[in-house]
Amino acid sequence: MAEIVIIGAGPAGIAAAEMLCAKGLKPILIDEGARAGGQGYRRPASDLALDMNRLMGSEAEKYTALHRRFETLLPRLDYRPQTLVWAIDGSTLHLLRDGQAETQPFDRLLIASGAMDRIAPLPGWTLPGVFTLGGAQVALKDQGCLIGNRVAFLGSSPLLTLAAKQYREMGAEIAVIADTTPFSAKIAALPGLLRAPRTLVRGLWYMGAALRAGIPLLHGVMPIAIEGESRVEALVLRDAQGRERRFACDAVALGYGLKPETQLADLAGASFAYDPDFRLFLPAIDSMGRARPGLYLAGDGVRIGGADAAEASGALAAQAILADLGHGQDIAVTRTLARDVGRLRDFQRGLARAFAWPKAQIAALPDSVTLCRCEKITIGEVRAAMAKDLGPVEVNRVKAMTRCGMGRCQGRVCGPALQEIVAAEIGGDGAAAGRLRGQAPVKPIALAAAGSTA
Repeated sequence: MAEIVIIGAGPAGIAAAEMLCAKGLKPILIDEGARAGGQGYRRPASDLALDMNRLMGSEAEKYTALHRRFETLLPRLDYRPQTLVWAIDGSTLHLLRDGQAETQPFDRLLIASGAMDRIAPLPGWTLPGVFTLGGAQVALKDQGCLIGNRVAFLGSSPLLTLAAKQYREMGAEIAVIADTTPFSAKIAALPGLLRAPRTLVRGLWYMGAALRAGIPLLHGVMPIAIEGESRVEALVLRDAQGRERRFACDAVALGYGLKPETQLADLAGASFAYDPDFRLFLPAIDSMGRARPGLYLAGDGVRIGGADAAEASGALAAQAILADLGHGQDIAVTRTLARDVGRLRDFQRGLARAFAWPKAQIAALPDSVTLCRCEKITIGEVRAAMAKDLGPVEVNRVKAMTRCGMGRCQGRVCGPALQEIVAAEIGGDGAAAGRLRGQAPVKPIALAAAGSTA
């Protein structure tokens, strides 16, 4: 029997496993987390008295249903939680589980690795008290902790108002919700947003809830700095009318939407193409999620689409695996899944215009701003390296010359901003700047573990 491995136990991975198990197969489901659900449907520790129905709001029913389905599925799976896939070598995965190195061969590999926050740097963003937007939600859902008592939410993402609502319900004071995209861009994006009308209405309701609570909700702002001596003390920005405003706070949640976690897809041999809407290099797949023979990609790890699109794309990729293994395929189910995935990903393209990645803002940042936190590399150091005779003009050469992107996160945080800095310096677009190539280990591991599988 073919060895089928799924990486990621979020909505996409669970939906794929469910469909494969229904056909009598027993896939291996590898999960970096301690409990299934992924980031969006993260499940807190069992001893933590946290009302997840209250936190999830309108998504509570889907949240509960997903975890109930997983519990039913568990006896038919080889489920491996707290297991990191740190490298892929041909048809072998390199794992770290309970501090021990392991290898796992596969015949078919489905990667549903999810997404992470996309971050645009600004002066003061390395101060203690600055969290990614997703990190702020993880602290709340996983540990029941607030990142601060008075929190500012900054960036351009539909999650700004949702996270602010969750924080307010858990007792935090919201200093401001500051969106860098003008409100007019949201109006212009409405045709795409209407592809998922219920999601659109829910987002508008979150915005209305913030306004009803008296929270400053600003659009079209220009961030100036996060101020503080030893930690965050205030957020300073210029509003749409050109006025400089200062909001006292002790924490900032920062995020500009999500970006797929594509490092494993890269190591597994997927091809990539530049997407000008998202300004990212994304894996190339066919209509069912095939990236190459034996490799399948699903969920936000290949295209941002949200939980519903992740589930549908996971099931669709499982259909592709079944078809490639010679199992019968339900054409009607496949068409419905493909239609749902397409519609929801079109909606996300609308969101990419309504909550735009601030390329001009990044290109205009002063030299003194830290770009790579891991290696403490400033934007000025990158520009200086590129300005030299025969200086690098592509992100991987810039990385080699400056160490920007060589640290703990391997460019997962600074990579998108680095791409924009390089593009601005060469006078080209993101495609011309190039794509940071994935490297193993994709996340830090002990040297002893790497050596034991060499």
